[in-house]
This record gives sequence, structure tokens and C-alpha cells, in this order.
Amino acid sequence: MDRISIYGISATGYHGVFEHEKRDGQEFIIDVVLHVDITRAAASDNVLDTVHYGEVSELVVEQIQAGPWDLIEKLGSEIADAILAAYPSVQHIDVVVHKPQAPIPVPFTDVTISLTRAQKQHTAIIALGANLGDPQATLAQAVEDLGEELEILNLSPLAITKPVGGPPDQPDYTNQVIEVRTRRSAHELLDLCQSIEAKHHRTREVRWEARTLDLDVITYDQLRLDDERLTLPHPRAAIRGFVLAPWSWMDPDAVLEGQLVSRLAAEAADTKDIIRL
Repeated sequence: MDRISIYGISATGYHGVFEHEKRDGQEFIIDVVLHVDITRAAASDNVLDTVHYGEVSELVVEQIQAGPWDLIEKLGSEIADAILAAYPSVQHIDVVVHKPQAPIPVPFTDVTISLTRAQKQHTAIIALGANLGDPQATLAQAVEDLGEELEILNLSPLAITKPVGGPPDQPDYTNQVIEVRTRRSAHELLDLCQSIEAKHHRTREVRWEARTLDLDVITYDQLRLDDERLTLPHPRAAIRGFVLAPWSWMDPDAVLEGQLVSRLAAEAADTKDIIRL
């Protein structure tokens, strides 16, 4: 995982067990290391695609000046929670709190506590597809179903696509891609998708057969996973125009496995037959 590090952020705070610490205040110095994927920012060169370290520094100072707290353990935890809540793209954070003026009756140079916290909010890309019944109505209902359980961040236009693989003479598909935020684990997100597929009478009898609804988890943060139930990123997403094209319409700077989704879409064999609605 890539990292953004900021060392030596300082401000006066009023934290400590003793009354004079809360009354007079003292200097606290903070180091933060943000574990975040910077691939997208490197590709787009757009500040909106990365974490603004100036704003993070200001947020740290706000937390130093908040409270007061008795313990620097509490201060460190508050800083980590504030940054993770404000920046969902930060997957882990390391925080070191320095208290160089701590009331210790012997010579010393510094007191520190160090902690690491993980992100509780997760961002995922889900691809939707259908080619039986009324596909557009089904996708609209599926998005509504997902929206009752997840925060939908972004929604692509609909795409009419030709079937790829599977039995011949299938009707065309309607496809869409959405970006969501959730506190569910990757497997819990898969369970939710499969429960919504079942609600729409999805069956799995023949591989890549026509279907009432297909929901695929394409990415989940930067998680790489390969077990009996789920592979992430989706193993065929990088060559499927019916996923890549609507995804690139929704988010022109999206990146998959270090490559622009729009570039992958242009190279996919089935993209030439896709119609944007």
C-alpha cells in the first residue's frame, strides 16, 4: 500500500491528568502516516484524486485543540477516527502523539504513544446486468434495493450490450455500473448481491446463460482476494467492455489494476457493439 506521511504537526493542547495541564496547556506534536492507494492520482494528476495533506494537517490541529482529554491515548484515537471518517480512501492510519513537556520529575526528551487504526468504510464497484423480462426495470429496482442497504456514490448510464459467451441466440443485455460505500465485509457484500439476485428469480443452471439479474462485485477498496466464493478484483473485469465502458462513463479517471478503465474499455473486444442509452 502507498503511504502519505506528515511529521511534526504541532499545536497547543490542554490534555493531561493534572489540573495545571488543562489550565496552562502545552505543545503536542503529531506524526501521521496515511496508507492509501495513490494509483488513481498518479494517473490523473488531479489533486481531487488524492488526500489533501494540508487539510489533514489542519484536521489534526483541530483535534489537538479539542477535548481536553486526560490521556494522549485518547487524543491519538480521536485523531485517527477523525481522519478515517473524513477520508474513506485512507485504508489504515498510523498516529504518533508526542508530549515532550509531560510532567515527569526526571530528565527526558520525549513521551510518545503510537497507534494504528483501520478504515471501517469501504468503497466497492458493482456491475449489474440483465437480459430477461424487462431488464431496464429490473436494474432500476436492483439499484433501489442496493440503495436501501448501501450508500450509492455514483451511477453509470445504461448500456445495451451483446452477450459474451454462453448459449447462442440470447437477447441483448442491459448493463450498468455503480459505486457504493459500505461497512459490510466483501463477503457480506457478495451475500447482499446474491440475495437481491434471488429476489429477482436469478437461477444458475448453465454458465453465462440468459438471466433476470446479475450482480458482480468488481472491486472492494484495493482488496486482493481469491477464495472459493469470491475473487477480487473480478478476474474478467479488465477484458469485459460491458463492465468497463459504463464504468468509464461514470468515472473517466477510474483505475483498475493500475490501468485507466477507459483505456481498458477501448481495448475490450466487445466494446465496439455497445450502445449508450
